[in-house]
Amino acid sequence: MTDPRVPRGRFFITGTDTEVGKTWVACRLLEQASAAGLRTLGLKPVAAGADPAPSPCGTHDGPTNEDARALMAASSIKLPYDQVNPVLLQAPMAPHLAAQQEGRRMNVARLAGYVRGALLSDAARDPDLLLVEGAGGWKVPVNDRESLADLAVELDLPVILVVGMRLGCLNHALLTADAIRASGLRLAAWVANVLPGQTMAALDDNIATLEQWLPAPRILR
Repeated sequence: MTDPRVPRGRFFITGTDTEVGKTWVACRLLEQASAAGLRTLGLKPVAAGADPAPSPCGTHDGPTNEDARALMAASSIKLPYDQVNPVLLQAPMAPHLAAQQEGRRMNVARLAGYVRGALLSDAARDPDLLLVEGAGGWKVPVNDRESLADLAVELDLPVILVVGMRLGCLNHALLTADAIRASGLRLAAWVANVLPGQTMAALDDNIATLEQWLPAPRILR
């Protein structure tokens, strides 16, 4: 990522935990790149938590997911909802548990196939910026053997890590970065996301510590 303001390439977006702003960060990156004239696409292969709001452009009948709708709105490449979010689970909980409740079984090969299939469509070929957003943190289970980390590995995508800036984030960020490297993937960049309604003591010092320890540039300054 040569220009931290306008990223290019294909990346997997993960976080230090759930509710740390992965979708917010992904949308800001997509919007910045779109404003620079780049072709952008955000995908959410699996989402847990459905609501009755319609998909943008009327591309889907039935419930949708808020994060997937946000990615669609921020992307310059417009795909049908089912290609952006092929697996929508009803309950807002860990995806493997939500799938169990619905009698469904997910696996990494199928999720990766959905992503590759979306990229084979004429509209989505060769995006300048592709962001594939996970669910929750790096090692969230997909089934009893696989996690979303395995999806990033299967897709061979460098990783952008969203760090929710709150007490404990240093440990969470460094452990996640170690796990990403142990998976054989590159930590391409990270974001220090100050969460709405929360304050962190010594925020600047904590960010400086992460800048010293994380082997990747900080973006979205």
